[in-house]
Amino acid sequence: MRKGEKRKQELLQIAYRMFITRGYENTSVDEIIEEAGIAKGTYYYHFPSKEQTLEQVIDMMLDAQEEHARAVMAADMPIPQKVVGVIASFRPDASETTITDALHAPENIVMHDKTERKLRERIVPIISELVEQGIEEGIFNCKDIPERVKIIIILASELFDAEGFTQTDVKVFVDVIESILGAKPGTMAFITQLIG
Repeated sequence: MRKGEKRKQELLQIAYRMFITRGYENTSVDEIIEEAGIAKGTYYYHFPSKEQTLEQVIDMMLDAQEEHARAVMAADMPIPQKVVGVIASFRPDASETTITDALHAPENIVMHDKTERKLRERIVPIISELVEQGIEEGIFNCKDIPERVKIIIILASELFDAEGFTQTDVKVFVDVIESILGAKPGTMAFITQLIG
């Protein structure tokens, strides 16, 4: 890794830690610079703005989530469990809520939408590959796989990112996933135990 790239990664790690412990809104660029022990120009060489720093911190989080998802994909378990495991891999860690909360702020709606698109770009191909394996094994029966997976991801995000979903919501979600993937009823029923 080149020296400049190494410095940038160090800055991202510092910003990540500060956003987690203090919150994005409560962390200033000057505090990041002070913590890193660098000149202001060095910071702005790597990140034109604090928002750009947040975006790259989120990319770093997505990289880690994708790595975990690929480990789940390679694990020795049934395809339906892998599908759910991959989806779960792309959920932020509990310690990262201060960062994800910043994305839900009204002033960050554009970044929130951009992050959702990036997440789908990463997760849809992984789950699509698992669905194709499930079709080969006779577990799923469907066409237009990436489009179906995208719909599942959008539904999961909308339902489970909000507070207050019910057991009935989960049951219907399971029914809808089985229908979308052409799975026999009960194939994805284990989700109710995971979430309930």
